[in-house]
Amino acid sequence: MKELHPIGWYASRIAPHLPREAFKPVPSRLWGGLAYLVTGTAGILAIGLNDLPLLANMLLSVVIGMSFGGLGFLGHEILHGTVVKNAALRDFLGAIAFWQFSLGPKLWRKWHNMEHHANTQDHDHDPDAWATMEELYTRPAMRWAYRLPRWVRTTANFTSFALFFSIHSFLMFKRYVGQFKSRDRVIVVLQLVMPYAFWFTLLALMGPYKWVFAYVLPLMMANAMVIGYIATNHQLNPLTDVNDPLANSLSVTVPRWVDVLHLNFSYHTEHHVFPGMNPKWAPLVKAQIKRLWPDLYFEMPMTRALRTLAATPRLYGLNHVDLVDPQLSLAYGTLGHGLDHENVTPRPTKLYAGTEAESATNLSLHPLQQGD
Repeated sequence: MKELHPIGWYASRIAPHLPREAFKPVPSRLWGGLAYLVTGTAGILAIGLNDLPLLANMLLSVVIGMSFGGLGFLGHEILHGTVVKNAALRDFLGAIAFWQFSLGPKLWRKWHNMEHHANTQDHDHDPDAWATMEELYTRPAMRWAYRLPRWVRTTANFTSFALFFSIHSFLMFKRYVGQFKSRDRVIVVLQLVMPYAFWFTLLALMGPYKWVFAYVLPLMMANAMVIGYIATNHQLNPLTDVNDPLANSLSVTVPRWVDVLHLNFSYHTEHHVFPGMNPKWAPLVKAQIKRLWPDLYFEMPMTRALRTLAATPRLYGLNHVDLVDPQLSLAYGTLGHGLDHENVTPRPTKLYAGTEAESATNLSLHPLQQGD
């Protein structure tokens, strides 16, 4: 197994090979955001002010949903400080870009910038890391879910893409709101409440039928767009004790026109090496990583990554480098630890209840055989 290195170790070796402009904000990215904002707003107005046929409403929903998703990708850039540096302007623009998700900039910076980026794939500290066998032993609901047939679990996982980002954002609000100081906590609450108030006011103005096409369906589409990337960013990688972006992150490849529309969001390993660099420069970072560490860099086509997600469970074993299915007693490798995304093949494994130490002494029964 390769030696793990922290983010700075990689960044210090790549930075000398990049142009100085790569470390500056790129305000021109706001033009794309303006295009998304105008397009989405025009679509909402077209639905709200007219009695359109079903097909027209559905087509407009797709356009609005693509705009919602594009704004989300831009909001991610803005709140990393890679578009504008002024803090007040950054937060204002970030709030607009994340308005459709009812997600405030102050919460996002705490959850994503401070916690996720600083503790990527750390089981105890990364709020986006997936569950482990230790949690399965203590969560009856999770154990119930793993009694369901494999195809049901996989279908539910992919269906959840349409809602997951919005739900997870609210869970992050509950998780972190109490950690803010009193004044900041008020701001975090307002940044949650104000978008909700706006969207429900829109419901009252246009009625539920039009609102579904103007907001609900586009929001679901934007959720699916965002989670389609987020689900591939780390879920095929192992949990790591060292925040090594080449070990715990995956970049996907998409057609060039998709990268243009999605603002290079596919370059995720590159983003974790330089989170304060605008994704405009991510292709240059990728070229340097592949030059310096060609055997350590993980990338695959987006469609292949999604198929690999479907073929593997979303639960880490006690060793934190295997994905395990406790119902079928199967273990799958992760990237760098035996996972072949071209031929996903599990191996039989024996899983025991209790802590890792108890498991070592073959204590007790299979976790799914115990009472709740």
